[in-house]
Amino acid sequence: MTSIVQGFTKSLAMTVLSEIGDKTFFAAAILAMRHPRRLVLSGCLAALIVMTILSVLVGWAAPNLISRNWTHHITTFLFLGFGLWSLKEAIFEEGDSEELAEVEAELDKDWKAKNGASKDSNKDDDATKKQKRPFLSQFFSPILLQAFSITFFGEWGDKSQLATIGLAADENPFGVVLGGILGQALCTTAAVIGGKSLASQISEKVVGISGGILFIVFGIQSFLSPVES
Repeated sequence: MTSIVQGFTKSLAMTVLSEIGDKTFFAAAILAMRHPRRLVLSGCLAALIVMTILSVLVGWAAPNLISRNWTHHITTFLFLGFGLWSLKEAIFEEGDSEELAEVEAELDKDWKAKNGASKDSNKDDDATKKQKRPFLSQFFSPILLQAFSITFFGEWGDKSQLATIGLAADENPFGVVLGGILGQALCTTAAVIGGKSLASQISEKVVGISGGILFIVFGIQSFLSPVES
């Protein structure tokens, strides 16, 4: 039980500090301003839950493919490396406003392209397409699928995904899954409900420094803890 709680608390803290002010956080906030919030929230959360489970499965399988000793050292290196990386980004880079502007520009481009295409289409044709559309495609709306794909591919290979893999290799995978999903749910819900105003008010510098320190603490703890056989 203790190992589950430890994996849960580590994963929750790491996820919240990694995802607040992240590119996918901004994307969820901006999408929620243009589309129904329930669809955006459903799509983003589904992508993040799938990504968390996949990452934990990879981390859980790693010790079976590589020796426990090696996975422990790799995890320690990842945490220390990500900690220093986060501190560097927070102190020396202008990440907050630039990242928000970048995400907004990308979504604006897609938005204008889709609006232009929709103006050219006939209303009668749209009505016919809706009637002929299969049940599943009616349930999974284009907005939900857009939110899912933007979030999923935005998180793929991200620092938080690699950290989740490393954490799952060193902690109880079940606890890591629960903590990761809860953390993702909290951050995504805040982004969707708070919208762009919340995203623009968040100090990425403070969050980045806090996250960097947390990663370094995890790395030191991993370095000092014995390797489980």
